[in-house]
Amino acid sequence: MRIGLFVAETGPGGSDIDDVVARAVWAEEHGLHAGWVPHVPWSLDALTALAVAGRATSRIELGTAVVPTWSHHPYGLAQHALTTQAACDGRLLLGIGPSHRSVAENWYGADYDGVIHHVREYVAVLEAANQAQREVVDGTAGAMGGRVHHEGERFPVEAILAVPGARPVPLLLAALAPLMLRLAGERAAGTITWMCDERTHADHVVPRLAAAAESVGRPLPRVVAGLPVAVCSDREEGLAVAARRYAMYREIPTYARVLALGETGAPEQVAVIGTEEEVAARLASYADAGVTDLAAMTFGVGADPAERTANHDRTLTLLADLARR
Repeated sequence: MRIGLFVAETGPGGSDIDDVVARAVWAEEHGLHAGWVPHVPWSLDALTALAVAGRATSRIELGTAVVPTWSHHPYGLAQHALTTQAACDGRLLLGIGPSHRSVAENWYGADYDGVIHHVREYVAVLEAANQAQREVVDGTAGAMGGRVHHEGERFPVEAILAVPGARPVPLLLAALAPLMLRLAGERAAGTITWMCDERTHADHVVPRLAAAAESVGRPLPRVVAGLPVAVCSDREEGLAVAARRYAMYREIPTYARVLALGETGAPEQVAVIGTEEEVAARLASYADAGVTDLAAMTFGVGADPAERTANHDRTLTLLADLARR
């Protein structure tokens, strides 16, 4: 399992660009495989942050987890992502998703009904943009660039694209529901999950993804598990922190459904918490469930700031150790 780390925080205050760059550089220097940036409406634009981080790193993959589809027209997102890809020298992973009804309708004024049809067309435009850029790279594009063509009800596109220095961008879908998992298996490089425990991955996510990929003759796509991770000596204390920190996910319908598929239905039980030995063993169980990539959302546990910082440092040290194994 590839070990990756969220290099940006989204809570009050969040991370600034310097934080993202520093964490991405740390992750690369310590052997991690990927740095991930969430894209939330009130914080940093993930692709812009990763473009800057891409200029300060040279090896690790850099991914968005995830850009809401409603925030960009797909042709505009393709140009944005390809520009970031050029800045990252080909190391970008573009994670996208339709978010939730409340976000789509209240933040972006969009209609969430028939969301799977929206995502299918969105993916089709991104595929057309990647193909156009592929033609630029291999020298078969026209004089003005590659043709981006899509006939659709939601996103009819007739355009050109030629982003200097960019290669096509691998696409990951935030897929939890069956139809989204089918789409990811058939057409994406992988899926990104959140709030899914081992049972949910093994019984729900991976089989659907694998069946869809097999039906169109593709290998199993990547399964990127976003997971809260905390090393601490008192697991019960860590669980209590996680229960408070992640309680909101019980109230979000999408996550409530996948939590109900798991062993306990509790967000704190999805989180990977305990001593170094306990955390390593738990992460191994996620790999056994079919997870190919970890996107660790680390947090500190402790009665005071010094203890929280020390435990957070233990978490980062363990992740770096696991990445080097």
